[in-house]
Amino acid sequence: MFAGSPERQIVHLDLDTFFVSVERLHNRNLAGKPVLVGGSGSRGVVASCSYEARAFGIHSAMPMKTARQLCPQAIVVRGDHEQYSRFSNEITDIIKDAVPVYEKSSIDEFYIDLTGMDTFFGSYKLASELRTRIIKTTGLPISFALSSNKTVSKVGTGEAKPNGQKEIRAGDEKRFLAPLSVKKIPMVGDKTYHLLRSMGIEKVKTVQEMPVQLMEQVLGENGIVIWKKANGIDNSPVEPYSERKSISAECTFDKDTIDVPYLKSVLISMVEKLAFQLRDEEKLTSCLTIKIRYSDFNTYTMQASLPYTAIDKVLIERARELFDRLYQKRMLIRLIGIRFSQLVHGNYQIGLFDTSVEELQLYQAMDKLRKRFGRDAVQRAGGIGVNLRDFNPFNGIRTGAPSGQK
Repeated sequence: MFAGSPERQIVHLDLDTFFVSVERLHNRNLAGKPVLVGGSGSRGVVASCSYEARAFGIHSAMPMKTARQLCPQAIVVRGDHEQYSRFSNEITDIIKDAVPVYEKSSIDEFYIDLTGMDTFFGSYKLASELRTRIIKTTGLPISFALSSNKTVSKVGTGEAKPNGQKEIRAGDEKRFLAPLSVKKIPMVGDKTYHLLRSMGIEKVKTVQEMPVQLMEQVLGENGIVIWKKANGIDNSPVEPYSERKSISAECTFDKDTIDVPYLKSVLISMVEKLAFQLRDEEKLTSCLTIKIRYSDFNTYTMQASLPYTAIDKVLIERARELFDRLYQKRMLIRLIGIRFSQLVHGNYQIGLFDTSVEELQLYQAMDKLRKRFGRDAVQRAGGIGVNLRDFNPFNGIRTGAPSGQK
């Protein structure tokens, strides 16, 4: 911070057991009971669970069969991800109208920068009133914490749950974090936690007292980041949310074509690669756009909203539907393109309603192979044989050209 600049005021907002809470709005009989949201079959996966279910050791991404063995009395709800997406967008609109800068970090999680607002209103009061407005408007429980940075606020929200709020004043960050488990520090997953525990480290206070060089020696660069977080140091900014964020791919053909099966193969290949990028960057999309440019250079687009997802089969199915609706002229095609937009941070969770344990494991295995051997290491049969030269999904602009017709 520069001399004379106001102390940062960062709020972290998180909807409590979001999917379960939405289901309880429509079925009051679920209140106070162990609830599992996800695939109901023996091969299904838990997408979300209530606090009552968590008490039995259940967590998201757990096989539904295992969860039901841990808690036979749990109520299983299939889930409605379109409804969850609608509530997420409604809450986004409420926040958008109330604050100057906000970041939508996932479908049920937000950061707000209220730096400087103390001069006019009071940051904690403003955040409290915003939380009250969301609860009153949607009926959903939501928790928040206010501090000087994103890390401390996120940890604070976890401590404020369920359905509570907390303020960690400037200068109290280390004292607040010290007695907590090291697992509460963002970036400390199961593997890192077990490694730290093997070193005799259980509380954040121990990390605070360790030399940063030792953390670096054990965990590399991540060790430095974790040490800083443990000490309440985090200068990362709140990234302004924009629904215009997107990733896209285009293919201009060497020769204009009317070969529909081939065009769909190209489309499948592009969707696969972009979906892999979404998962690799831990993002979800809720808007898909298809573009067709004919040989006369006339260009047409069509888009559709969909529940937040990063699952190939969901995106491929919607892309095919849009292509069939858009391709009406039966003319030679020069270019096709696809764009995923309205991106938010997220992971497999939103796709767990339509994904079995085996499918989830398959996606994880395929992505692991792609990261190791390249994005073309694994492909769907429908996209095999399509070579997208110059397709680079990690650049800002993506273009490609197939090597030739079938």
